[in-house]
This record gives sequence, structure tokens and C-alpha cells, in this order.
Amino acid sequence: MDDLTKYFETNKANWNAKVKAHATSKMYNLGAFKKGKSSLKSYELNALGDVSNKSLLHLQCHFGQDTLSWSRLGAKCVGVDLSDEGVKLAQQLNEALKLDAQFVCCNVLETSQYVRETFDIVFTSYGVIGWLPDLKPWGQMIAERLNTGGTFYMVEFHPIAWMFDYLKGQPVLKYGYRQVEVIYEEYEGTYAEPDHKMVSKEYCWNHGLSAVVNALSDAGLHIEYLNEYNETPYNVLPDLLKTKSGNYSTKDKLYPLTFEIKATKP
Repeated sequence: MDDLTKYFETNKANWNAKVKAHATSKMYNLGAFKKGKSSLKSYELNALGDVSNKSLLHLQCHFGQDTLSWSRLGAKCVGVDLSDEGVKLAQQLNEALKLDAQFVCCNVLETSQYVRETFDIVFTSYGVIGWLPDLKPWGQMIAERLNTGGTFYMVEFHPIAWMFDYLKGQPVLKYGYRQVEVIYEEYEGTYAEPDHKMVSKEYCWNHGLSAVVNALSDAGLHIEYLNEYNETPYNVLPDLLKTKSGNYSTKDKLYPLTFEIKATKP
């Protein structure tokens, strides 16, 4: 547990620094967002459809752009994130945009200690589960926070994409598909601002698709579907090509870049 505390504290400090870098980045484009541009992508919009008058819990929300985008679509939202700087900026955006979302700062695995209500939808996306050492308590927490008949939806980078080290230019196959051992990386810049001078220091874990599915099904959720895609909405890996859909793919398309899971609570 002491090791996990060290990992989480390091990651929290890392994400606090990232918030400051990302708030001025082109990728997050906060100016356009404030003027009404949605941060949501086609996968999650197609999967969840009309969210008006539904309650929605957004796990690992960074500084709240997706949470607030769902709020603009009529959902009653609560966003959770480890970073207190992220939650602070999210609250400022919520107030400036005159929305009614709420934000909670906590470790996502401890969400049920801080958020007592249950929701019609629990949502999480893009670069989230790799920060968690064990998905079983994550799946249990999701089940606890869902209403009966409620929907869990996630869209995430594919675990095969996390097997590569991208820090030295050309991707190098380095990490296990289901690697139990913690991965530590230290590098200059962030995925949104590669040329930024901040030094990212982060601990993460690789989880295969079976770990994700089993964590949810073991918690009592019914898996509606699991889909894999050769494209990602984000141009955050080396040498990706833009596709006709506006997403990005590798040149050879030898492995998927994204997956989505939809589940319900019986």
C-alpha cells in the first residue's frame, strides 16, 4: 500500500502540472471550448445518444471539458479526478459557462467514499485505466454508482498501443500486454504539448481486454458489446495518418488503436 501511495502521489503531482500545460494547448483549445465547441468525439456521442435529463458520473475527467460537454447536452453531471488543479479549473469553467456540473477531487478507486448518489450513466474515456493498478475495485465501484438499469460506457486506447515505448522516436515493443509490474516513465513534455518544458514523471499499468471485461462482469454488469477500431480521435502517437472519418490510424493498420465497451446494470 505504501508503494501505491507513492505511485498515486507522484501521478497526482504530474497531473497537476499537466493541467497548467494543457489549459493553454492547441489540443484542448480552451478558447473554442468556451465559445461552445464540444470536446466529445463520435464514439461516445453515438454510444450514449440523447443524455438530456439523465444523471452522469464522469470518472477521471481531467479538467472537465467532457463533463461540461455532457452538461451542455442536458445531462446532470458529476466529474471525478485525482488532480486538485484539474478540479479547480473544472469548477471555474463550470461557473464561467453557467452550467450546473459538480466536481470532486479523489482517487477514482475511492469514488464511492466521496460520491454517494447513483447515476443513469457512468462514463470514462481515453487514457484512463492505465493509471490503475487493479481493475477489480474499479469495476466494483462502477457497479456501486450505477442505478439499476443504468449504463456504463468507456472508450479507451487499445492495450496493444500501450505495449510500445514512444519516447525514442520510432515505437519500440517493450511492455507486456498484461504486465503486472508497474511501469515508470520520465520524459519532457506531455501528449498534448510535446515541446513543453515540464518533466512528466508517471507510474502506470497495462491491462488486457480480458481484465477490463472481467472486472465489469465480476461486479455484476452485463456486457452489451466490445468493439475494437483501427482509428483514434487523437493524434497522440508517432506517424499517424488522418483518415476520411477525421480520426487517425497507423499506416499499415496492423493492430487496433481504440476499443469501446458498453455495459448495463441488471
